[in-house]
Amino acid sequence: MFRKLFLWSVLLLLLLVPVSGFGQDETRQVFALTLDAPITPAAAAYLERGLQIAHQEHAEALVLQLNTPGGSIDSMNRMVQDIRNSDVPVIVYITPRGAMAASAGTVITLAGHLSAMAPETVIGAASPVGPQGEDIGQTMQRKVKEVLKATARSLAERRGAQAVTLAEETIENARAVSAKEALQANLVDFIAANLSDLLEQAEGREVVVLDAPRTLHTRGARLSFIEMSLIEGLLVLLTDPNIVFLLLTLGVQAILIEISHPGGWFAGFLGVVSLALAAYGLGVLPVNWFGFIFIITSFALFILDIKAPTHGALTAAGIGSFIAGALVLFNSAATPQFQRVSVPLVVAVGIFFGLMFAFIVRMGIKAMHQKPKTGKQTLVGRHGFVEVE
Repeated sequence: MFRKLFLWSVLLLLLLVPVSGFGQDETRQVFALTLDAPITPAAAAYLERGLQIAHQEHAEALVLQLNTPGGSIDSMNRMVQDIRNSDVPVIVYITPRGAMAASAGTVITLAGHLSAMAPETVIGAASPVGPQGEDIGQTMQRKVKEVLKATARSLAERRGAQAVTLAEETIENARAVSAKEALQANLVDFIAANLSDLLEQAEGREVVVLDAPRTLHTRGARLSFIEMSLIEGLLVLLTDPNIVFLLLTLGVQAILIEISHPGGWFAGFLGVVSLALAAYGLGVLPVNWFGFIFIITSFALFILDIKAPTHGALTAAGIGSFIAGALVLFNSAATPQFQRVSVPLVVAVGIFFGLMFAFIVRMGIKAMHQKPKTGKQTLVGRHGFVEVE
């Protein structure tokens, strides 16, 4: 009786063990990246790391969830090369609703072994601009456009003549299209409502990876997300013009405090770190360096007003110079809208620094009119008692 009870218990235990526990090495896995930022070196490094992880884990596919206004052509080329040289199929998915794959994002979408869009998304407007966001000369513009068009043709030719024509128009005429229009032109493979729908529709589709056909088996695959690392997230954050503006402002202010009041170390250290972080963003963002002169001049005027008898005139001039400098630095006429600094932020920070220095000037004037509390002057006119022993 005891033996039968033991055997039945073992049999029941085996029936309760999930079947998926056997053959775990054969479980299909799909990795997903989320890139909701401009195309920068940090974005390229993020994709490269994701592809390495997918390769090491022998993933069935890697999904790049893309929402970008565009960015650096150099970083775009790096990402296109990584995708096309990957032995793991890459599905570029423009998501969520309202997202876009503009400018460099268009070419990256074409580079995917499969590409999809969520409803109400946009792709296109891939005409090139200069490194500072400005319109480039006709000769250079023609050269860059022809190179981009050749890249787009090579990536879109497997999709048919209509897709090639539309891809060229996004570069030549900055044309942008909706998800339905892109699907009708075969610029993308399908429209997916979410990631689950994406994996369901990708099931059984044949893609060409490194010149070899491969059939995707994504239905029921285990989905794992690869988040940005702390460094990658920081570098992406430093491409936000508002963050760069605040770091630049803080850095200049701290350095001027260190110069005017030498001997401490914290202000100088904070200034150097802030300017070093801002320098990365300034190297990526399109900026007009003439505005930097106005910003430096504004802080010089703030410092001078503390020591000059103008009592506010230089501070007012400094506020105007600061606001003008920040707008010239980041918000030139040809700078793309997504790379512009917030005007209310610039005005608010300018007024804050103006009021702060005005308060310092007021306290300085008030201190000048107060009677001395230490030193020989405090003894003049006072009565004292002398005791002689």
